[in-house]
Amino acid sequence: MKKLILFIFLITCSFTKAQTIRKYSNEFMNIGVDARAFGMANTMVAHSGDVNSGYWNPTGLLKIEDSEASLMHANYFANIAQYDYAAYAKKIDDRSAWGASIIRFGVDDILNTTQLIDASGNVNYNRISLFSTADYGFTFSYARKLPVQGFQYGANAKIIRRIIGDFASSWGFGFDLGLQFEKNDWQLGLMVRDITTTYNIWNINEKEFQKIKDAQTLNPLQNQDLPESSEITLPKVQFGVAKKYEFHNETSLLASANLNMQFQQTNDLISTSFASIDPAIGAEFGYNNLAFLRAGFGNFQKILQIDGSKKIGFQPNLGVGFQYKGIAIDYALTDLGNQSAALYSNVFSVKVDLSIFR
Repeated sequence: MKKLILFIFLITCSFTKAQTIRKYSNEFMNIGVDARAFGMANTMVAHSGDVNSGYWNPTGLLKIEDSEASLMHANYFANIAQYDYAAYAKKIDDRSAWGASIIRFGVDDILNTTQLIDASGNVNYNRISLFSTADYGFTFSYARKLPVQGFQYGANAKIIRRIIGDFASSWGFGFDLGLQFEKNDWQLGLMVRDITTTYNIWNINEKEFQKIKDAQTLNPLQNQDLPESSEITLPKVQFGVAKKYEFHNETSLLASANLNMQFQQTNDLISTSFASIDPAIGAEFGYNNLAFLRAGFGNFQKILQIDGSKKIGFQPNLGVGFQYKGIAIDYALTDLGNQSAALYSNVFSVKVDLSIFR
């Protein structure tokens, strides 16, 4: 019975009657990609300059010399959820580049206990089945240099596919716009996600939905209302700044910072009815462009306590990386010491400069 109640709670959360605009719509697209970025608390908007720029700021694709590919894997919620990412990018000419990527965030083999109780009111475990829920994000990127010295821009076209077993599925479409500017070793970046808003249209399997409705007569906990069929993801703005310091002993230090803004009131460190802002800082210490040690602090949130008070939580991340002859292998441990409300995760990624195979 506990499993039944847990399942109904999860389905209710997914099928809760939606407002036209949801505060946390398509949040899987905001987690981030690349272990290097996670190690630096995702402060990549200003200095991103590889195949992963298609996610962080498509403008950075212009820094690719030829073509690159990237893969990433991470586990969330004690290995319950799997988060995977793959990307490819190629330079078109001296002034333009393109890229494509796919993100999958999914939970597999979930127990479907909606039919656990038969028509006679008996618990029948043979009626339990399995299903999966998965979110997919397909991104197509293009970047080009502007005639103005130091300025360049990039844009993303996104297709969102979300599937909840046989119960429901949706398609969504949206666009991102990015800018980067460099001068005197300083790098500035601006990324506007879902600049036109991202619009999702849901298709509810009414046959499966009716099975849940019919079960209400046997279990009043299964109180389901048909949800609305559309949702809109509001724009988010990220501003970044970075600077790299080179030292004489073959070492370097890359310092970066982000201000992440969304136009709604949340538990972010700075929160108003108009917008909320979450700052993040990161650093990467490198030796001979071969080995790297990274650290970052982000996800500053006001966390509500049991006594009604609030404390400031933050997410400290740590990462390491190795790069040799066009192959980079990176690892990050997020939420070191469990300082924030988020759960820690181990993130692994690999990036390859495909020109080494020619």
